[in-house]
Amino acid sequence: MKTYTNKPFRRVLVAALTSSALLGLAPLQIAYAAAPFVKTSAPGYYRMMLGDFEITALSDGTVELPMDKLLTNTTPAKVNKALARSFLKAPLETSVNTYLVNTGSKLVLIDTGAAKLFGPTLGNLLANLKLAGYQPEQVDEIYITHLHPDHVGGLMDGDKMAFPNAVVRADKHEADFWLNPANLDKAAPEAKGFFQGAMASLNPYVKASRFSTFQGSTPLVPGIKAVATHGHTAGHSAYMVESQGQKLLLWGDVVHAAAVQFDDPAVTIEFDGDAKSAAVQRKKVFADAAKNGYLVGGAHIAFPGMGHVRANGKGYAWVPVNYAVVR
Repeated sequence: MKTYTNKPFRRVLVAALTSSALLGLAPLQIAYAAAPFVKTSAPGYYRMMLGDFEITALSDGTVELPMDKLLTNTTPAKVNKALARSFLKAPLETSVNTYLVNTGSKLVLIDTGAAKLFGPTLGNLLANLKLAGYQPEQVDEIYITHLHPDHVGGLMDGDKMAFPNAVVRADKHEADFWLNPANLDKAAPEAKGFFQGAMASLNPYVKASRFSTFQGSTPLVPGIKAVATHGHTAGHSAYMVESQGQKLLLWGDVVHAAAVQFDDPAVTIEFDGDAKSAAVQRKKVFADAAKNGYLVGGAHIAFPGMGHVRANGKGYAWVPVNYAVVR
């Protein structure tokens, strides 16, 4: 074993240690962490390639939700037990994710987050979009899975359209339901905010002739098609992205609480417009994703919300995407 042979340095070190011992002092210690906590994470974006397409997951932030009270067709005890198995608890810090698809000829954003319609911890989409290397003016089209506030609020930046050059698209059933003043008037008091958020977010695009609808499952641009998953809302839609034989299904609100609903797809949530249909759609989507092995992106699965669905007994399991650096 090689020994240290710098004798002058050793003599100084021994003298210092000896002096400290004789004086009853503790050995000299150097503190390197005497600084305030930073309390910020890395920018909220994750990038990957899908064939020839570039996919960027963008975080709008997280929000705490009392899943033990919101989830239905189950019991609070069962919810808490399921959360505990995943080392989680209620209220559950829930991600709000959006996805940017660069096809090479079109820049398409799937959902826009909440802006400030769903609380102060959300509204980070525009900042993360810019940190990811894009400007909102570059977005060509925006496809909305459904018109709940945490999916459409980011269409507006204060009183201005956040994406002034984009055309916004959603299923006609969604527009007919959420943008109809008559439905707002007859809605229950606790539901009126959902209608008001949808109208405040979409109407400026409607007035600017930058909003158009589609009906059911239909191609939208080369490589992206709408997939009807009606149930959570009247016109809830997923979007299948495909390039070079690789597929990614961006499924919106098929799942709200992964730790609970993958194991038991029959569990629903108070936000469901038609809970029975939402459960049927979830089971259908899970089965197809597990059978065909394509990638999935979920709006409320822990960021970046991308991975695969695997059959697991009578239920399913979520397998997060392996982290990789785009080269």
